[in-house]
Amino acid sequence: MRFSFRVCFCFFILIFVLIPQGLIAQYSPYFQNYSLSEYNAGNQNWGVSRSENGKLYVANNNGLLEYDGLKWDFMQLPNKTTIRSVLADKDRIYTGSYEEFGYWKKNTKGILIYTSLSDSIRNNISQDEEIWQIIHYKDLIVFRSFFNIYLYSSSSIKKLNVGSNFLACNVINNDLYVSTEKKGVYKLVNNNLKPIISPEILKGYQIVSIDSYNGKLLVSTSLNGCFLYDNDTLIPTTFEVNAIIKQHQLNHFSILKNGNMVFGTIKDGIYITSNNGNIIFHVNKENGLINNTVLGQYVDSKEKLWLGLDNGIASIDLSNHNYFYNDVSGKLGTVYDVIKFKGVIYLASNTGLFYLDENNILQFINGSQSQVWSLKEIDGELFCCHNYGTFLVKDFQLVPLCDYTGGWIIKKVPEHNDIYIEGAYTGLVRFKKIDSKWEVKHLGKTTMPIKFLAFEDQYTAWAAHAYKGLYKIKFDKNYDTITSIENYNKKGVFSDFNVRVYKLKNDICFKTNNGWLKFEPILDSIIPYELLNKNFGKDSYLISEEDIDLLVLKNKNDNISFKSMLNGKKDISLPSNYLKNRLNVGYENVSMISDSIYALNLSNGFMLIDGKNYSKNFDLYKPTIEKIEIEKNLIDLNNLKSVEFPYKKNISISISSAKSDNHFFEYSMNNLDPTQWYRLDREKIELSNLSSGTYNILFRTSNNLGNISDITSLKLNILPPWYKNKFGFALYTFLILLTIYIFYALHKRKINKEQKLLQLKYEREQKEILKEKTLENDRKIVELKNEALKNEVKLKSKQLANTAMALVKKNETLTELKKELVLHKNGFDNYYSYKKLLKKVDNSIAHKDEWKIFEYNFNQVHEEFFFQLKKQFPELTHKDLKICAYIKMNLTTKEIAPLLNISIRGVETHRYRLKRKLKLDNDNSLATYLRNFK
Repeated sequence: MRFSFRVCFCFFILIFVLIPQGLIAQYSPYFQNYSLSEYNAGNQNWGVSRSENGKLYVANNNGLLEYDGLKWDFMQLPNKTTIRSVLADKDRIYTGSYEEFGYWKKNTKGILIYTSLSDSIRNNISQDEEIWQIIHYKDLIVFRSFFNIYLYSSSSIKKLNVGSNFLACNVINNDLYVSTEKKGVYKLVNNNLKPIISPEILKGYQIVSIDSYNGKLLVSTSLNGCFLYDNDTLIPTTFEVNAIIKQHQLNHFSILKNGNMVFGTIKDGIYITSNNGNIIFHVNKENGLINNTVLGQYVDSKEKLWLGLDNGIASIDLSNHNYFYNDVSGKLGTVYDVIKFKGVIYLASNTGLFYLDENNILQFINGSQSQVWSLKEIDGELFCCHNYGTFLVKDFQLVPLCDYTGGWIIKKVPEHNDIYIEGAYTGLVRFKKIDSKWEVKHLGKTTMPIKFLAFEDQYTAWAAHAYKGLYKIKFDKNYDTITSIENYNKKGVFSDFNVRVYKLKNDICFKTNNGWLKFEPILDSIIPYELLNKNFGKDSYLISEEDIDLLVLKNKNDNISFKSMLNGKKDISLPSNYLKNRLNVGYENVSMISDSIYALNLSNGFMLIDGKNYSKNFDLYKPTIEKIEIEKNLIDLNNLKSVEFPYKKNISISISSAKSDNHFFEYSMNNLDPTQWYRLDREKIELSNLSSGTYNILFRTSNNLGNISDITSLKLNILPPWYKNKFGFALYTFLILLTIYIFYALHKRKINKEQKLLQLKYEREQKEILKEKTLENDRKIVELKNEALKNEVKLKSKQLANTAMALVKKNETLTELKKELVLHKNGFDNYYSYKKLLKKVDNSIAHKDEWKIFEYNFNQVHEEFFFQLKKQFPELTHKDLKICAYIKMNLTTKEIAPLLNISIRGVETHRYRLKRKLKLDNDNSLATYLRNFK
């Protein structure tokens, strides 16, 4: 999760022992704010408690908050009422609410489950009663409301009441003291309340807390300050903070292990005092605290103060000896350098030059507006490298020294105590002190901006361009001019950009984008510097002077480290969480204020680092597995040596290390690469599509300083898919046997089928053969019949022809006979007999019955010839049909004439007309057409 944190601007008038005499300013310890948007619950937080496993629990307006250092969880009571108090004791989290108190405990699946204690004494709970305080006393858990005290043991709950509102419960020297509103103070004796301080002595003061103080009882009140109780006497203390309490109303009080005291007020935040009550720190909304009303406070085992506020939560690290100065007014701007000169702190910023006066107030030096790059003490004078030139600072005023703009850095020339070279916007400027006056000269040759400068020897320097390039510069003996400039960009420099130059242990060293390099004079080339790459890191660069015992470096993760060049040992390390979003990236600078005090410039102030008392304790604790989910379903955590998971299910593993600070988690899987560790973006790892098998997942806690914790391992046994387990193998066996059976059955069925098919084929072939033989026989019979029919047709045609010819002959004979009769008609005596005979002859020639017989026989030979002919040509006459039949029979015109009893010429005429009726062209033969007509 993201941390929102602010460093505050505290007002105090006592010089605390960790800051040396003369360094009086406005400082604050490191603290963090947690806003409503981060923990997503109610704004008011009434109580705070931290469990042995490091988790923080907060009594919130809407329920219970749990914080493991990375994420917040929220739980509600069954009745969803406000939780007023909380106590983490062993594996239980006790809470008090409206007419309700009980405890939370994690079940086997890692979920906090609430158990009500008040349900067992529901009839004894006072109406509208709220539990405002819970403390542990011996084997009891004490719940305090305004009306009653409830003593809970594992077997019973006892209710105590004295007829006055209870204000506070405190354990002092193994005794429980209970303060009331009107009846004084009681002590718990044999689970009963015994009065020890009468109400007359307290004079109606609203007691906030009673504590042990120098062998006496320290009574802290809400609006009357602090008192010492001794021999039935209440004596006001001389605490400086008393005036603050009376004005801003004390709500919570704590005494630290070192004797310092913490006062949480209703109206003005937190006051941290020394043992004698003098104010050391004041943290309120004006200097960064998220809210001024302290509703609850708790000091954990690591001296971290947790505050439940009226709107938010905050923590203050009281064990950290690094302190912050922050200008909340915005006047200071971004700080580029900090120096202590003649007991006064001067600050170089992008808005000008400032100092802290004797009253700890930030003061601006008139005329210094614009960018101030650096400050340097030279020969008892303070140089100010400014955007408009270089100035001397005298009596809090700027005295112009030179007008060459933009001085970045000033370096002393080796073996010359009175000559200095400045890298500026326009090149190199020489400062030479002659008769207590500074002579200034631009050395010419180059006008390029030089940001980094280091001397190789008395007359040779290395300069890095502000943006690009590296140069070796030689001076004349009097430092009046530059004799030569040589570009070394092509001599081993990995990158032309962002080159920084330093002189470390007589070596000229360079920090580039690709790591550390050094100049090798014998080769006249620049080569990798493996010692610094190993000890400092390729991504780290120097942000302090080169000539101090401990060098200060910053790496890519914004971690600040103090290291020795010889062995790379980390003497001081600052995690990036302390400085998040406050570093002046690219212009970081650490100044040495005194023997052990360093100042780190920040975007709106600076940080004081106490080298002597700085805590090196960055203990990281091995992760704890909090929850394991399969497809969003929690599983039991009782046995985590080996956990079985179904195949291809989404697995989620939540871990925590609540005792660790400024940490993150890493994991590794021995099935992949056990040497490779991967950072978790959250406190949870989600796995999917894992193949079956056993996985050993390793978890560890890490921080940006490179520290790691012991390893927590979890063995995951991903079950094979159903098709690879016993059921699958049984199924495969069954399927194989079934396949074999089916194959056998199908094969047998195929054989039977083939046999039947062969038999059917054989029978079919036999039938075909018989059929073919039958058909052949039938064909032969048909052929014979056809042959017979043809023969019969031929015979009938012949008979028909013979009949026709017979008719022709007969008609010819009758015609000749007729001619003879006509020729000899006069020979007949009886004309009537002649006519009668002639008529018989004519009737015999045109005998109709003969034609019918002929037509019938003709149709027998030529099937339906006349029917079809009439159908197609209905206009044909009876005579036409006769001619057609005679032509069909291949009779000539000469043969047709006598049959029709007409002349040959008449037949031809008739044939011509018939051809027209049949719509035949002249080229078409009538005989051919009729012979082919069917």
